[in-house]
Formats: sequence, C-alpha cells, structure tokens
Amino acid sequence: QVQLVESGGGLVQPGGSLRLSCAASGLYFSISPYGMSWYRQTPGKERELVAAVSAGGVTTYADSVKGRFTISRDNAKSTVYLQMNSLKPDDTAVYYCKARRADTALTFWGQGTQVTVSS
Repeated sequence: QVQLVESGGGLVQPGGSLRLSCAASGLYFSISPYGMSWYRQTPGKERELVAAVSAGGVTTYADSVKGRFTISRDNAKSTVYLQMNSLKPDDTAVYYCKARRADTALTFWGQGTQVTVSS
C-alpha cells in the first residue's frame, strides 16, 4: 500500500518561510517514474495546483507563487519538497501532495498539511 505523508506545515508570519515535505512509502514503491505535485485548498474553493515537478525534473508553478516557491524532488529518499518563501496570508490553505504516473495515470494523494500565514 502506497502512502504519501506531508509534513512541515504550521503557523508563520507574513514574509516568513516554510518547507513542506512529502514522503512516499510502500513496498517496492519509488517516486522515480511519477510526476509529483503540490496542491492547496481553502474552504469552499476547489483544490488548485501550486507546483509540479515531472519525472524528468521539469518544474511548473502557479503564477501566484512564481519566484516565491520552489519544488524539488529526491528520488533516493522518495521525497518531494516545497520551499515557500515570502509567504502571504493568501497562501493559507491545506497543502496536498500528489503522485501521478503519466503512463498509467495511477495517482496517489496525501492527507494534507495545514499552512496558516497570519500575524
């Protein structure tokens, strides 16, 4: 059984930084062939894509986080990261990790981690 476990969320002041981690586990599971991404969701709104990194290492970002957030992956550790700098109150949300394999469309989601940006 594959599990994605997010960590690193919390309360931070505007302008501060957080680093989210998403650790994948499962017998013989590797994130290497998976595109990895971070989404976020606030109450009453649809889940939105924040950042993604393909299996080949190509990164994409939502316009709202470009220049502030950085996604990275460590295949050896089966972990993907989201470095978030210059945080704003609008970044407050539950952040979810997703793994999707392009050739099979097999998809896994984590349970989410709360990020709150407030003074």
